[in-house]
Amino acid sequence: MARPRTPAGRAREAYRRLAECYPGSVRDLCELSFDTPFQLLVATVLSAQTTDQRVNSVTPSLFARYPTPGDLARADPEELEGIIHSTGFFRAKARSLIGLGAQLDARFSGQVPTALEDLVTLPGVGRKTANVIRSVAFGLPGLAVDTHVARLTKLLGLTDSTDPVKIETDVCALLPARYWGSFGLTLILHGRRVCVARRPRCAECVLVDFCPSSRIPNKPPAP
Repeated sequence: MARPRTPAGRAREAYRRLAECYPGSVRDLCELSFDTPFQLLVATVLSAQTTDQRVNSVTPSLFARYPTPGDLARADPEELEGIIHSTGFFRAKARSLIGLGAQLDARFSGQVPTALEDLVTLPGVGRKTANVIRSVAFGLPGLAVDTHVARLTKLLGLTDSTDPVKIETDVCALLPARYWGSFGLTLILHGRRVCVARRPRCAECVLVDFCPSSRIPNKPPAP
């Protein structure tokens, strides 16, 4: 098989190979634990500047104490801060979560909206979080650009931008919309497990034969 030489070709082949390495639905690929869109939204807000494992360690208690947006809106700040303390930036996150619960209750009848333009108006929710919710909770098109996605798409030559919105636009133009969510999540998993920032394990990478940034001088042929 000839090595893909265009950004679109690399994106398609990267998607194909990563989907084989990390199989499953978009929900399977998400490492945050949740049962409802509301729970995923809360967990994603908490995941800023910490690990998914850390978030998963606090959300059972959090969801038991505040099962609905209305409950979260009425939370005592100090009590909420105590529950989420280990996730870091707990005061700012507590303010965002209380505001998030209040906004969901007041504007959306306690339901998580699906439209990107609605999601990004909620406290603590940016475009990355909104795309996680759209793709994972609702199965809608959405590419969440986190640090792993930004780094790997640049290494693969799919974009030359460092701006998350421009990266999202560039990469989404290369793949059908139905692949955006799973492609982003497999890039995240690959960035965590193989293409790690400090020491990429190129010899173990399934994309090594066509990755423009590979550190292996004589790359193996494409499978």
